[in-house]
Amino acid sequence: MDYLGALRMFVRAVEAGSFSKAAIATNTKTSTVSRAIASLEEDLGVSLFHRTTRRAHLTEPGATFYEHARDVLRGLEEARDAASAMEGRPQGLIRLHVPSAFARLHIMPFVPDFLAAYPDIRLDVSLTDVRVDLLSVGADLAIRIGPLIDSSLLARKLAPHRRIACASPAYLDRTSPISEPIDLLQHNCLVYTLQPTDRWFFRHQAKAGDAFEEVPVTGTLRADDSEPLRDAAVAGVGVALLPTWLVGEDIKAGRLRYLLPEWSSMIATKPGGIFGVFPPHRMVPPKVRAFLDFAQKRFGKPPYWDPDWTEDRHKTSHDVTEQDGSESV
Repeated sequence: MDYLGALRMFVRAVEAGSFSKAAIATNTKTSTVSRAIASLEEDLGVSLFHRTTRRAHLTEPGATFYEHARDVLRGLEEARDAASAMEGRPQGLIRLHVPSAFARLHIMPFVPDFLAAYPDIRLDVSLTDVRVDLLSVGADLAIRIGPLIDSSLLARKLAPHRRIACASPAYLDRTSPISEPIDLLQHNCLVYTLQPTDRWFFRHQAKAGDAFEEVPVTGTLRADDSEPLRDAAVAGVGVALLPTWLVGEDIKAGRLRYLLPEWSSMIATKPGGIFGVFPPHRMVPPKVRAFLDFAQKRFGKPPYWDPDWTEDRHKTSHDVTEQDGSESV
């Protein structure tokens, strides 16, 4: 038995939730995964899974074995990283977690070029809006948007994270003008339900040191994902406060109009950004550094998704979106 290969299939089956999904992820047959796990069970003398027609659930011995098997595979990857780092050659598997919409728009489009540039690197990409514990899931890297929370992780800021108030021309043509943040009280605001409060925050760009203006917002639509809010804004439902990485092209194409351009707009006052975060190592693995370098170069400075004028509007020293406490790599 190829014990190491069997361990990889077992761990993949646990994380994927079924033998068939593990087979797809490992580019093999379901029967091959099943035989590998059966060989492990025979060697160990225990059942690792409760098998059903749809899913495979871990037994208690299986859960214990999974924790150790995952650590073994992680240790092997770190050993390979340490050895390859001595030659500076990026190689190995990158387990990457990325928010879904950002991945579709700004990560996956450059993945073919990245893999062509680094043929010894393999990517395992998980699209999720849930902030997972990188250490517990064995991930190498995550893209995080907003404030940094995990102080135990290392991070590199890849780009600023800016939000702008916006609405469609059709909506604005039939409603009252919006020239000050307070005017939003008279408008249908599309609210992101995961924002910390029911308020949007604004600070005038030309008045350094000014306190934030807080505007309570309400409307006919709330969502825990920014993409439906963007779609509703384009359809003329109301005003939304959305990231430029999501609506930059809509602004450039005229599908949405940038409102209150003299103001910094936020759903929270804590500094944030778009970060690559990764577990602490004695040295940053070359594969992680290669991905971060590639992403940062592809995003550009200012990032390509920002409408041309937003960078000029946000160059003031008191722009909170430009601050961060991350460690550079």
